[in-house]
Amino acid sequence: MIAPQHVLVPTLGRPREDEALAYALETFPDADVTFLAVLTPLDAPLSEGGVLERGEERTDQARRSATAVLESVTNSDSLDRVAIETAEGRPGTVVPRYASEEGVDHVVMYGSENGSVGFLRRFLGRGIAATVVERTPRPVTVLE
Repeated sequence: MIAPQHVLVPTLGRPREDEALAYALETFPDADVTFLAVLTPLDAPLSEGGVLERGEERTDQARRSATAVLESVTNSDSLDRVAIETAEGRPGTVVPRYASEEGVDHVVMYGSENGSVGFLRRFLGRGIAATVVERTPRPVTVLE
């Protein structure tokens, strides 16, 4: 397998997503990494944490959260190869689209669906990780 040059790590603001970022940085030491903060649309039935701010506030908060995660898992040598981006939409659509359009070679994400949202997702049928794996035309590593 050829080592990826561009790795995408989506974050939905859930616990343990820092492990996916740490895994990507360690496993692919020569790759550029995009840490993509996905903002669930305001009209989505299951939005992050149930607390929804508007527009720029949501984007700024997502960027601050992603930056805090990045700073907690990396050293200063790795900071220059990680870009933080934001995108609004359903993760199962946004992540595959971003991977295709931005030249991503590999996706790494944390896949455990914990808590009430995870219970509802399992009860209703599919988790986000399964949707991303199915729709992404690149290799996807799902950490549990």
